[in-house]
Amino acid sequence: MTLLDRSLRDQAAAIAAGEADAGELLDATLERIGERNPELNAVVETFPERSREMLAAAPQGPLHGVPVVIKDEWPLPWRAQRFGAAEMLAPSAPGESGPYRALRDAGATIVGIGNMHELGSGSTGNVSFYGPAHNPWDLERCPGGSSSGPAAAVAARLVAGAVGADGVGSIRYPAAYCGLTGLKPTFGRSAMDGHHMAAYSTTIVSGPLCLDAADCRLLGSVLCGEELAAGEAGGVRIGVIRDPVSEDVEPAVREACAQAIETLREATGGEIVEIELADLEASALAAVLIANTEGMNGLTPERLNHLDPELSPLGRGLLKYRMLLPAAASTKAAQVRALMRQRVAAVFERVDVIAWPTVPAVAPPLEAPLVELPSGTLTADLANVRSGALANLTGIPAISVPVGLSDGLPIGLQLQAAWGRDELLLDAAEALERGNDRQAVEALPPPAQAADAAGA
Repeated sequence: MTLLDRSLRDQAAAIAAGEADAGELLDATLERIGERNPELNAVVETFPERSREMLAAAPQGPLHGVPVVIKDEWPLPWRAQRFGAAEMLAPSAPGESGPYRALRDAGATIVGIGNMHELGSGSTGNVSFYGPAHNPWDLERCPGGSSSGPAAAVAARLVAGAVGADGVGSIRYPAAYCGLTGLKPTFGRSAMDGHHMAAYSTTIVSGPLCLDAADCRLLGSVLCGEELAAGEAGGVRIGVIRDPVSEDVEPAVREACAQAIETLREATGGEIVEIELADLEASALAAVLIANTEGMNGLTPERLNHLDPELSPLGRGLLKYRMLLPAAASTKAAQVRALMRQRVAAVFERVDVIAWPTVPAVAPPLEAPLVELPSGTLTADLANVRSGALANLTGIPAISVPVGLSDGLPIGLQLQAAWGRDELLLDAAEALERGNDRQAVEALPPPAQAADAAGA
């Protein structure tokens, strides 16, 4: 196993101790991207000279010399974000975004731009100006979205960590599909400066996609500008709900998540508490409505009549749909959000975390992102939003952790906690890793398995 195959924290520690050369690690990373990325399409642009300049100027921070990928949602001083689309309606220009500054000040080296679902408008990653990203576990499967490229890059061991963004599950879905740990921080806690929606978004946060919870803690601390201190997750009260979000899922997913919840209970000496959370379906609709209305900045009839022809038909349709949303719908969505915040606050008086599947099925085919559930055939987007939307609507933190495989494809369990309890989620995720002997977080997709067997 090379240093490039090891964890984010191992890479940082080896460089800090003088056991590894950061320049050699950067060269190895760029070489691996060149070798593995063509079939993945996870990284849409590299800039070796800029990366070397960043490394040469890197301070001795917690990520000194460590290569990372950043989603195409954040501007860099030498590159404007493209948002995975042929055209952005909001202004786009190079600049020092918050995530860029956080990485720079921590000493990290940005080696490439991660692909993403067009306009951030999907949970699958199968539509992008750059072409779809591919899941390293099965190249014909979706990697998840909208942070598709960052997740695929980490899963394929191009890098050990990447920065994504989560507007309606966009970090957690790809984490589940690609067998990673992905943290959606509490709203307002992580760096957002420079995002084209930062001034008015009430749902989007930046966050880490990594191999395990400890790496998410390290990268998440950098993005939050404060240490997400480790603690012991003891006596965790785990809330479970009997609802389509946990019941209308593939049998293998339901079984793996149920077993993981029991493992977490045993590992923490906790208890499982059945809870009720009414109107989850309405909360998902409210989150989508709010996300769409927030994305209306720059929309005018004239702009809509002159959209770039390379924008996908679905992307064009979604933009035009936003102009048809009645004001009453936005008002009702805001009312639902206020109601769900009150209900969630009441639930967290009884439990410490809420647990349910991150997504109801394993990664669907890129060509037809449909999932077969007990209720019937659904689009992956429709099925996924049921589980991912609550955290964005209310602003609570959430994490997806890998808990097993079904037919060679990863399964993810989502944990959600009260506002500001991001550290508890990371502690619980680490306890779960110990409880299953880290089997899920150390599972390798085929490209990494082949390289590991060859000793590369």
